[in-house]
Amino acid sequence: MNKDIQEILFSEDELAAMVSRVAGEINRDYAGKDILLVGLLKGSAVFITDLMRKIDIPCSLDFMLVSSYGRSTKSSGMVNVKKDLDEDIEGRHVLIVEDIIDSGNTLSAVLELLTSRDPASLKLVSLLSKPSRREKEIRIDYLGTEIEDLFVVGYGLDYAEKYRNLPYIGILKPEVYL
Repeated sequence: MNKDIQEILFSEDELAAMVSRVAGEINRDYAGKDILLVGLLKGSAVFITDLMRKIDIPCSLDFMLVSSYGRSTKSSGMVNVKKDLDEDIEGRHVLIVEDIIDSGNTLSAVLELLTSRDPASLKLVSLLSKPSRREKEIRIDYLGTEIEDLFVVGYGLDYAEKYRNLPYIGILKPEVYL
């Protein structure tokens, strides 16, 4: 797999520092509150696991499986909810946890759906953001970092369900996906 990586963008140590910083912001802002972390599968699995271990306030965990990519490198714009929440979020402080925000189409649909369920608060956490690809305006409340329009994999991010297990985030060589 490493032969398919053009360059390591974020090392394990850099990712750990990002996660710690974001968790610190959440701990500060939600002190004295109980939160529900909602991971958007499959990409957020690694990030949400590391993030919740750094959160020192009461938190619960739930997941949604939504897709707009399929086996492509670009969002289709059509969002499909394959697994909905198990928890009722009415009156709860909810943090949606995402690996990367690209076009914003998926997140826009998820935010609309979850807002209709009347949470006490609804905020967005994302490890990465590609603002140059944004088609829908999305407010990111807690962000690891912005990146250029690069096709990245690792640390939960995939291409065709591969590369999620890399301990770093790397730029995938174009010849792999073109």
